[in-house]
Amino acid sequence: MNRYSLNQATTKYWPLEDVVGASAKAGLEWVGLWREPIQEYGVEKTAKLVADAGLKVSSLCRSGFFTSADAAERQARIEDNRRAIDEAATIGTPVLVLVSGGLPPGSRDLDGARAMVRDGIAELAPYAAERGVTLAVEALHPMFCSDRCVVSSLGGALDLAEQFPVEQVGVVVDAYHLWWDADVYRQIERAGARIVSYQVSDWVVPLPADTLLGRGMMGDGTIELRRLRAACDAAGYDGPIEVEIFNQQLWDSPGHEVFDLAYARYQEHVL
Repeated sequence: MNRYSLNQATTKYWPLEDVVGASAKAGLEWVGLWREPIQEYGVEKTAKLVADAGLKVSSLCRSGFFTSADAAERQARIEDNRRAIDEAATIGTPVLVLVSGGLPPGSRDLDGARAMVRDGIAELAPYAAERGVTLAVEALHPMFCSDRCVVSSLGGALDLAEQFPVEQVGVVVDAYHLWWDADVYRQIERAGARIVSYQVSDWVVPLPADTLLGRGMMGDGTIELRRLRAACDAAGYDGPIEVEIFNQQLWDSPGHEVFDLAYARYQEHVL
């Protein structure tokens, strides 16, 4: 359980202080944080809260969104990514999760959008390294390719990451987004030291109308979470494992109940 980390997105409406307090009370070592809540609470204040609780931050989510048809907008997003890197450094996490962004409105140029992602990472990677932060490219399920993330497979994420030094750019293995891929285990082996985060939830059907909120609690769906975890272990990843679930029913439930359920399901289905 020393690798377990509750990503606060799982309990979206639970105050940051409660997430940190519950994690510390349970004897955990890690907590996963999101930019918007820590900005609202105060980045430096967050850093102190986590440190005083004896915790470490497994990752900061999320930045990226490099794709835009407007050059000025792309540059504005680069600057926002720089701020995200600074936030990650302030709260003491070495992992900043990047979601690439989807196709610009009206565009069908998938190669062009992916080139924007590459160029954005190239501009940011040296600065991230100076701040002790690794940019973690997260591939999302192909259903999000058009509007959210043009990086749709672990192989595609590695094709990007491998253009940069391993200490600058790594990848996220998110079970929800990658479990379907027949090539995923070969790609996990290929990733090796590039893996900087493993995130778990489950795939449940039917998907809701808002597919972004379709993740289920571990054990409620079809993903071989333990097999994926073992593959990441075999590839050399021994870092924290985050429970990250976007699910409206869970968000509407009392935070402490979701915390306890996720903790139990992790032990049952991931360890």
